[in-house]
Amino acid sequence: MIWFASALAFWAGAWALNVRLSRSRWARTWAVRIAVPALFGITLLVVWEGLVRGLAVPGVILPPPSAIGARFAGSLPILWGDFVQTFVKGALSGYVIGCGASVATAIAIDRSPFLQRGLLPVGNFIAALPIIGTAPILVMWFGFDWQSKAAVVVAMVFFPVLVNTVQGLAASEAMQRDLMKTYSASYVQTLMKLRLPAAMPFIFNGLKIATTLALIGAIVAEFFGSPIKGMGFRISTEVGRLALDMVWAEIAVAALAGTAFYGLVAGAERAVTFWHPSQRG
Repeated sequence: MIWFASALAFWAGAWALNVRLSRSRWARTWAVRIAVPALFGITLLVVWEGLVRGLAVPGVILPPPSAIGARFAGSLPILWGDFVQTFVKGALSGYVIGCGASVATAIAIDRSPFLQRGLLPVGNFIAALPIIGTAPILVMWFGFDWQSKAAVVVAMVFFPVLVNTVQGLAASEAMQRDLMKTYSASYVQTLMKLRLPAAMPFIFNGLKIATTLALIGAIVAEFFGSPIKGMGFRISTEVGRLALDMVWAEIAVAALAGTAFYGLVAGAERAVTFWHPSQRG
């Protein structure tokens, strides 16, 4: 009962401190902006710990954060190997290949009315295919190593980025394109100096969506065959051994990697599209 009461007391104190910080004159400073969500996250962990220990929840149902942290610290070599196998080799390589191919295809579609009418409907159909059905097929085609995971990631990120890029290439106004014609600008010059810059907010929307899809695709693909390492492999095997603390440690690594990856792409978006109204204020 002492755990339960302590967790509630901590939650009440943290809530009061957060309200005070949010209403203080330093509320707009970077320190407070970081402190408020950090304190909120710490509160969630403390309440989680207190409820699990206070209610005597079995570790095979929900382990406390302290047990997950201890397992995390004691399994760093395994977690690092799984991170490299799943994120660096599978997700990141598939993300780069899929996004690069989708932008190149979008430019080809933009030049060809035939592809606009034919490829986009087919692309929407393929994008609707369930990954749980296509992943084992791709694993059979490309083998059990990271290449098959990269292929699944390519299939998942290709069409969201393609659709956003095609939409972005059409975002420039007719008057702007006519102005480029009066300058005798070629298609490539118009593309590089007007249409691609105007499309960047749309392209980055697709790239941000693809960051989460890439990690999900790589992890799900490992459920259907992989070497004896990788986040998906580890999660599936440790669930079978009822080692839920290791499962949560892998989930924490995936969440941290996905958040950092999304933040990196969002930072690149702010640097590239600083002129766009959505980046002001």
